[in-house]
Amino acid sequence: DSILVLNKPSGWITNDASTTTTQPVIQGWLRDNLKYPLVGDRERRDGIVHRLDKETSGLLVVAKTAGAFENLQNQFKERKVLKTYLALAHGEIIPREGKIEASVGRLPWRRQRFGVLPGGREAITRYKVIRYIDIKKEKYSMVELYPKTGRTHQIRIHLKFIGHPIVGDNFYAGRKTAREDRLWCPRLFLHASKISFFHPETGKELNFESELPKDLILV
Repeated sequence: DSILVLNKPSGWITNDASTTTTQPVIQGWLRDNLKYPLVGDRERRDGIVHRLDKETSGLLVVAKTAGAFENLQNQFKERKVLKTYLALAHGEIIPREGKIEASVGRLPWRRQRFGVLPGGREAITRYKVIRYIDIKKEKYSMVELYPKTGRTHQIRIHLKFIGHPIVGDNFYAGRKTAREDRLWCPRLFLHASKISFFHPETGKELNFESELPKDLILV
């Protein structure tokens, strides 16, 4: 009655924008297909509490009521929501477990991009390498990432910052690298695989998990 958890496909934009035109948008899909109290509430984005990048697949939480929306927003602000992402990154990340702390902000010389900036907003990502993989004579790391903060493009920026950009990342891996990646990987290799939070009505801890989509099962 109060929440909905979606498994967002890659290629779908999360929120409406003037630039979306004919591209598939989760917010519009919710309005067209479902009925609940927040459908049509543009101020609360039809209940969408957080967002995933267009090419990122995985778990997305939607509030159905104003009370649930406010409660979940507060859980995100208070860092009570635990998120896990799966990514395939270039190179062997060493050490196998660690924490990346580097403030993130919008680049003044390129406003549509974000990066590590002095004076940017605090950004913290913990990580754990699941395994190292050889593909086409190159080394890669399958890595789980646990962002403590939720800055735009945070995981992508942080992995680039430590010298291990995500496979297929047009923005942060470099155009040539991303183009070569996409000869064998169809898209950005980033998936929101797990999310935990407290039910806005009952307070019970909820845990959701999404398996790696078929288009990313490459090895």
